[in-house]
Amino acid sequence: MPTCATERVPLERSQGRVLRERLVAERDQPPFDRVTMDGIAIHSDALANNQRQFKLRGIQGAGAAAMPLGDAGHCVEIMTGAILPPDADTIVPVERIRYDDGIVTLEAGYTPDPGQFIHRTGSDHAAGQPLLQPGCVIGAPEMAVLTLTGHADVEVARWPDIAVISTGDELVDAGESLEPFQIRSSNDRAIVAALEKRGCRSSRRAHLLDDPIQLRESIGRMHDDHDVLILSGGVSMGKYDYVPQIMDELGVELVFHKILQRPGLPMWFGVSAAGKPVFALPGNPVSTLVCMIRYVLPAIQGAMGAREPVHALPLAEPVHFTPDLTCFMPVRLTHTETGAVLALPKPTNTSGDFISLTGSDGFVELPRGQDDFPAGYAANFFAW
Repeated sequence: MPTCATERVPLERSQGRVLRERLVAERDQPPFDRVTMDGIAIHSDALANNQRQFKLRGIQGAGAAAMPLGDAGHCVEIMTGAILPPDADTIVPVERIRYDDGIVTLEAGYTPDPGQFIHRTGSDHAAGQPLLQPGCVIGAPEMAVLTLTGHADVEVARWPDIAVISTGDELVDAGESLEPFQIRSSNDRAIVAALEKRGCRSSRRAHLLDDPIQLRESIGRMHDDHDVLILSGGVSMGKYDYVPQIMDELGVELVFHKILQRPGLPMWFGVSAAGKPVFALPGNPVSTLVCMIRYVLPAIQGAMGAREPVHALPLAEPVHFTPDLTCFMPVRLTHTETGAVLALPKPTNTSGDFISLTGSDGFVELPRGQDDFPAGYAANFFAW
C-alpha cells in the first residue's frame, strides 16, 4: 500500500490516530523542583544545628510563585505539586509535624533526610528530549505527553477513504424483510466495526448483487472514488464468484489468491494501476473477520506508519489441528491464579459460525506444519 497522507488535527481530535511527527519536550520535566508531599519546606542546615521548631512564614500552594524562607529558622507550609522555595532543600511531611500558634514542631524522634520529597528539575526528561516518535498510536498516556510539547495541534496520518462492499444475492440488510432462503448481511458491518474500533471514520458500506455487469460498474466507480476497496464474498470457485474476473477486467493486478490457512483460504489481494489496494475476503463471516484482522488492518495501519507489535500468549488448553494449514483459533483471554494472561481456545463449528465468536477476544495463529500445540504454547494473538 502507498503511504497515507498526513493532516494536522487539534489535540482533542487526535485520540486513536497515528502520530506522524517527532515531538520533543517543551521544557525540563519536571520544569522546577517540585514538592511531592504536603508539609513544610525547610533548609537542612537547621537540622544540622539540632533545630526542632520553625516559625511559619506562610502557605504556598501548587501554581503559586516560590515563597522564600528568609531565615534558616523559618519554614513554609507547602502543598504537593508546589515549586520548592529557593532557599529550602527538604520537605517534612504533614504527618510528622505539629502546629501551635505559628510555630511548627517536628515529631519527637523524627529526623528528616536532607533533600527528601523533592522531584528535581529535569530528573525525568530534559528540554528538547524526544518524547513521542512517528508511528505511535495516540492513547491516553500519549495524549498526556502531547500536552508537554506545547502544541495545540499535531500531525497524524489521514485515514484512507475505504469502500466496504458485500456481494451476494442471498444477503439482506438489517431491518429489511427476508425470505427463508436469504440471510442477514453481517460481514460489511463487522468490517466497518473493526475499522472504527481503530479510529477510522472514513468508510462507506455498499451491497452488490451477483450480477457481473452491476458488479463491474459499481466496483469500478467505487475504486475511482476511494483509496481502498474491501470486498466480502465472490472470491471462491463457484459460478457466481465473479470478483477475480472483474478485478482483472478493471486492471487490478493480482498479487495473490488463496492462503494456506483455515479459515480464510480463498482470500484475494490485488493492486490497481493507480496503486490502490483491493482486498477481497471470503464470504463466510469468520473467514472475513479473521482475514480483516490478520491482513487488512495491518496493511492499512502500516501505510499510516503505525508501529503495532504482535504479542504472543500461552494457550490455556492444548489444540490438535491436523490439516496442513495455518490455523486461526478464536480465543477468550483468561488468567492464572497469579494473574498471568492465557488464551483459552474457543473453536467455532464452521467458518460460518460467527455467533460463536461472541465472548471471544480475538484469535491466535497456530503455524502450518504442526499438529499438536500443547497448553503453554506461545501463539501470536490478534485482538478483534
